[in-house]
Order: sequence, then structure tokens, then C-alpha cells
Amino acid sequence: MRVIVVGAGVIGLTCAVRLAEGGYEVAVFARDLPLETTSAVAAAIWGPYLSAPVDRVAAWSRTSYDEFVKLAELEPSIRLRHGREFLVDRTADPAWADVLDDFARVPSPPAGFADGWSYTAPVIDMPTYLPTLVKRLEAAGGTLTRAALSALPTEADLVVNCSGLGARLMAGDPTVTPVRGQVLTLEPCGLSEWLIADRGPDELTYVIPRERDVIVGGTSQPNDWNLAVDPDTTQQILDRAFELVPQLRKARVIRQRVGLRPARPSVRCELVRAAAGTPIIHCYGHGGSGITLSWGCASEVFDLAGQLA
Repeated sequence: MRVIVVGAGVIGLTCAVRLAEGGYEVAVFARDLPLETTSAVAAAIWGPYLSAPVDRVAAWSRTSYDEFVKLAELEPSIRLRHGREFLVDRTADPAWADVLDDFARVPSPPAGFADGWSYTAPVIDMPTYLPTLVKRLEAAGGTLTRAALSALPTEADLVVNCSGLGARLMAGDPTVTPVRGQVLTLEPCGLSEWLIADRGPDELTYVIPRERDVIVGGTSQPNDWNLAVDPDTTQQILDRAFELVPQLRKARVIRQRVGLRPARPSVRCELVRAAAGTPIIHCYGHGGSGITLSWGCASEVFDLAGQLA
């Protein structure tokens, strides 16, 4: 069966790898190549964010967690790191907590926070991981081609639509909207544990150490298409991060970037028939959870494709 996957972010590539390694003839077409996508900007720590519905997101997240734990044994772009997450209100355990062996409440959150938890999560270095997915795709016989499509293709046995924000056009779906995220890359400064502090959309702070740098964010600005770095926002991000992690003060800012998360009221992952009769699996609207849901959604896409065999 010939399959065309539209989109080369982490969702598109993961679906393509799963299908190609499962025996399908796979071609990926994308306007933006992997390192040009929002996925390349992501801090990429496992953990659902801006995605629904809760039950499906939890199931997809569990599948991805298990896969990343296995990949971390062989893939240098993936590390299991311990860290803490702080919240302003007392909060029930998240639906996905049962997959974590070391999930625990933080006994004394810092000032300004009423709750928090700690756990070990996969952290993925996306500029390294995305090319690894491309190599896996090609090793399985798949291809990746840059193509500025104006509509979903019809010349395949199956089309998998992983176009992210592009689904506004590709699927005629105006419920897909951007949530702007501005992030900074800092020099490594000896940090080994990550930190997330969520005071709300205007004060989202995260510090994610990787092997060669530290990703510091961020913002969560709905319906904002601006891809330009805002200097005032940069300073606000740094001020919040320095307050929580003073060690960062000695690290130089290497890079600043902006990504647009593809948000939707709920993730769309379903098999439909186009007017021309071509089967289409839509898989988009993952919000800030692309990496977290990637292997879970790819497994569901693979199962849906199997219904057509």
C-alpha cells in the first residue's frame, strides 16, 4: 500500500517511521523540512500540555513514554532526567501519572506556588532527534520531499494528514489555532534536573537541560501568529528563570526562537474518506504535546491503516 504523509514535524515523521517499518511504502511531503518546523524549536520534555481529550491523551502519552524509555538506551538524543513541576493551585494527580515509577508530591513548593510534583521524564534534543527519525524512515525505504502543497494529495492508497497548523487549509479546519511559544537556548551551566513552573499563560517558565545546552522558556500566547523574537519577552523569561534557578545567571544566551504550537479543542486522529474516495487519516491538533503523543498517535495511525489492508 502506498502512503503519503503530509507534514515533517515530529508527528508526521513518527507516523511515517511507524508505517514504513511496518511494511508500507511511505513518502513524506512537507512545506517545511524537519529542522524548520515547530518541533525543532520545542524544549521537548515528555508531558502533556495544551491537548485533549484527557483519556486519549493519557493513553497516547503512556505509549510514547514506554517507547522513549526504550529508545533512551540506544539513542543519544534522548535522556531520562529527573525534575520538578510547580503549580499555583492544589491539583489532583494528572491522568498520566500512573506511568511514572517515581511520581511524587513536592513537600515544600517555593513561594508563590501551592503544589508541585517531581518525576523522571524523557528529554529529547530535537535538532538531533528529528534527523534520526529521517534516517530511520529512509532505512525503511521511505522518502522525504519538500513540497508546498495547496491541498491534500489524492494519488495514493492512503493519505496521512499531519500538517499541524497547516490543517486549517489542508483539512479546512478553522478550529486549529496557533499558541505562540518563545524560547531561549543557553550555554550549559552544570544543570542536570529540569524545572517547570506554571503561573498561567502569561507566566509559564521552564528550564530544560540537554547535553550541550539549556532550553529556557517560555510563553503560551493563543491566536498569536508572530514569529519574531520580542526582546521584552526575552527579558521577562530570563527574570522568571533566574528567580527559580539562580545558576542560570552565569549562562550566556546562544539563540532565541519562536514556535507556533498547533492547538485544537481536541486532537484529531481519525480515518475518513475524501470526496474522491481516497482514505485519509487526520492526525493533528496536538498543541504543546507533539513529542509526548508522537509514538502513541503513530501506533493508532498504524492500526487505522491496517483497517484498509
